[in-house]
Amino acid sequence: MTKPYALACSLAVGAFLSSCQPADAPKTMKVDLAGGPRTVAASDVQAGRYIVMTSGCNDCHTPLYARTGGAQPVEAEWLKGSPEPHTGPWGTSYGKNLRLTAASHSEDEWVTLLSTGSSLPPMPWPSVRNKSDYDKRAI
Repeated sequence: MTKPYALACSLAVGAFLSSCQPADAPKTMKVDLAGGPRTVAASDVQAGRYIVMTSGCNDCHTPLYARTGGAQPVEAEWLKGSPEPHTGPWGTSYGKNLRLTAASHSEDEWVTLLSTGSSLPPMPWPSVRNKSDYDKRAI
């Protein structure tokens, strides 16, 4: 195979492959990870929503959430605390109203609380403390 022919074939294949990309393909996003890992989303609110949904926060801090597989209640009612008991060798604990807790702290105080907090199980404090400050702020 001659070099000009090989170059022409390579260019044709490249052009074909680039035409396979959808016109609305997502753009490459650059994320500054100098401060540590973080959840990347279109906004901090969306990142916080994703973290809350995937970290099990609603399971204890939102009534009916775990029992209905997340179907209830609507998002506007998430994290308002739950009267449903969580019983184990430690005794019984209840998921507190995280909205009131967060509202009573500055953002920096909230990050400190999530970095140093402790309470009864089943609250997964080791996991919460290990989240990046970015993700703590997003929550």
